[in-house]
Amino acid sequence: MPHEPGLRGWLARRGIAEHDIDDIVQETYAKLVVLPSIDAIRDPRSYTYQVALSVHVTNLRKSNVIPIKVIPHFEQASIAAPDPSPEQVVGDRGELEQLARALAKLPERCRAVFMARRVEGLSHRETAQKLGISEKTVEKHMARGIRHLMDIFGRGGKSPAAASMERLERTERHHGA
Repeated sequence: MPHEPGLRGWLARRGIAEHDIDDIVQETYAKLVVLPSIDAIRDPRSYTYQVALSVHVTNLRKSNVIPIKVIPHFEQASIAAPDPSPEQVVGDRGELEQLARALAKLPERCRAVFMARRVEGLSHRETAQKLGISEKTVEKHMARGIRHLMDIFGRGGKSPAAASMERLERTERHHGA
């Protein structure tokens, strides 16, 4: 694990004893190794640190005595994600453009409902009042919008046939077929 030295230092700066750090690192390895896939992990370093923190917190909860010196470190426990790489910025912009194109394909009323609910954060009732429609109609438009986006993004932007083929290939690689 390339992040182990940094992780050990990070844990030590939080006042965790060396023998506890060994246990936390070992348990972090165990949790990472059983993941079915790491494809969705965008920042392995931050993910690893969060897993280690979770292991530590779980251990503290299980123990009968919590050292007083540990308490102030919980406020500092959040890990700032590093700045995205230029590749990540380009990828994110591409995803936003794809989302904008997908939303533009929705019927006007459906798009207005979706934007009010998901972008503006309005409730069903507030959306219905704003657009002069019933709450039931809001639900129907939301379902249509979500179905539309799932058709596009639910398969990673691939057509149903391409997504099925990719899934089959992954399964064959996994099972050694």
